[in-house]
Amino acid sequence: MALLAEDPADRVEQMLLLTDRLASLIEEETRRIEARLPPLDGAEGEEKNRLANAYRLELARIKHDRAMIESAPPTSLAALKVRTARLQDALAAHETALGAVKFVAEGLVQAMAEDVARQRNGARNYGAGGGLAAPTGPSPAVLDKSA
Repeated sequence: MALLAEDPADRVEQMLLLTDRLASLIEEETRRIEARLPPLDGAEGEEKNRLANAYRLELARIKHDRAMIESAPPTSLAALKVRTARLQDALAAHETALGAVKFVAEGLVQAMAEDVARQRNGARNYGAGGGLAAPTGPSPAVLDKSA
């Protein structure tokens, strides 16, 4: 979804609104992740995705044709730089929060896999032929609630 602007000043004003809203949504989602709540979903999640795509497309268009914003008022361009920096800070914090969630999730999966492997291979006896006997029946996976 590309922005439909009448002139560079209008395009920059629209980019300011887009950047502000996207930064707010990213900051809210980061706050929720840090509070151990689920990330944005429903209408807000869809809005965040839609705005992120629009922002990415608009940046690509501006990069290809700088004249789309060059003649905008300098104060608006300065404000866009400041708000873009805020968005970049929000995205960096968001990336850090998601990285922590990923690290914890991968650790839990690894711990569960190691526990299942330990349970399956732990108490095996020797069979009649002198080798290890095959497990008899299914091996239950026990998950400790304190983990």
